[in-house]
Amino acid sequence: MLFTAFLLMFASATMAQNANGGISADMLRQIEKSQASNTADKALFNAIASNAIDDLAKNFANQKPVDTYFSHETPSQSIHDQKSSGRCWMFSGLNVLRSNFAKSSDTLSVEFSHAYLFFYDQLEKANLMLQGVIDHAKKPMEDERVRFFFKSPIGDGGTFCGVADLAEKYGLVPMGVQPETFSANNTSRMARLVASKLREYGLELRQMVADGKKANAIQARKTEMLGVIYHILSITLGEPVKEFTYTFTDKKGKALTAPKKYTPKEFYRETVGGPINGTFIMVMNDPRRPYYKTYEVEYDRHTYDGHNWKYLNLPMDEIEQLAIASIKDGRKLYSSYDVGKQIDRKRGYLDTENYDYGTLFGTSFPMDKAQRIMTFDSGSTHAMTLTAVDLDADGKPVKWKVENSWGASNGVNGCLIMTDRWFREYMFRLVVDKKYVPENILQMEQQKPMMVMPEDPLFQMDE
Repeated sequence: MLFTAFLLMFASATMAQNANGGISADMLRQIEKSQASNTADKALFNAIASNAIDDLAKNFANQKPVDTYFSHETPSQSIHDQKSSGRCWMFSGLNVLRSNFAKSSDTLSVEFSHAYLFFYDQLEKANLMLQGVIDHAKKPMEDERVRFFFKSPIGDGGTFCGVADLAEKYGLVPMGVQPETFSANNTSRMARLVASKLREYGLELRQMVADGKKANAIQARKTEMLGVIYHILSITLGEPVKEFTYTFTDKKGKALTAPKKYTPKEFYRETVGGPINGTFIMVMNDPRRPYYKTYEVEYDRHTYDGHNWKYLNLPMDEIEQLAIASIKDGRKLYSSYDVGKQIDRKRGYLDTENYDYGTLFGTSFPMDKAQRIMTFDSGSTHAMTLTAVDLDADGKPVKWKVENSWGASNGVNGCLIMTDRWFREYMFRLVVDKKYVPENILQMEQQKPMMVMPEDPLFQMDE
């Protein structure tokens, strides 16, 4: 009797496991029968078991030497290395600013400190988390927006909007004045500790709101909390420089000016000039959404201390024309990509035909750009500085080049070269000076933006 009851319970449990779309024993048999058994598959298994997939999927027909000629190229500059950090957006943004300075000064050269600006980026992101928690404190912990702040209280990523806001507000300093620290180059441990502290503080602030504490008391406590975060950042990144003496040099390091004292804001005015905000537009290619519309990302990482990230959605043809106009005038551009797709790191070459995964696995990967974005299969992951374009006899782009931030020994002397077909599939964001933008596009950019949520697959920060 007991044995019969046990069998019934076992059968019932087995049926429950297979109910509502589970893999039943019959389904598993069908799956197993669908597997072709032949010597080719055995050979493939033996090969893949002992080798990297990319090595086996590499398209030999696409392995000819990389063509490094470009019909239009901006002046080269030194290549930096973000190392084990997610600060590509800052490296790319500062690349553009120092290139603009070199273009305007003819002989003078400058390299900006990433560690200096990153300090304030982290402090403002900490404030975003704490203030966001306060503003949503009456919502349950399960609320999507509350979860957003607690799940990712701080991070390295960003966009050019952050560079513009931070540089205008805090100024800039030369790289030699505030050099990289270990934690600037290797951010993971510092970020985990700061994130843990922010989550602890977030719970405390929610409790203060629940207890009916006055707004000024809550803000005073938040200021104390940010003081602790400031201390952690100071002993990991170095406290931001307040004043320094600097001598401008040429590209070979020869002094060209007398030593002069600067504050960070004075140095910003000396090298950048006026405001950055208002001089550029950000355009994006998002084929899921209507083109020629403006969008704004809710709770971008500088919401309280700067600007939300706003962009105009354009077809790739028009984005390419904006890029070409800027490069022809010797101006580099901030741009971002899904850099991990079809990249041949050894050659520094990106092309849609670098790897043939479909043939290797006997299938195909047919999703288009919109489908890849909506399913989280693709999105902007990495910012680089667009520096060159090669145009054919009809003025159509054949290939592009970017300055990367993975060190000078990576790729083609620190740069990556991408075919136009790759560029159109995996390029997402471009920041363009307004002087290169037609009037009709400038007017479109001034539309009232539609708000989009930061959880969207395309609006992760560039890292």
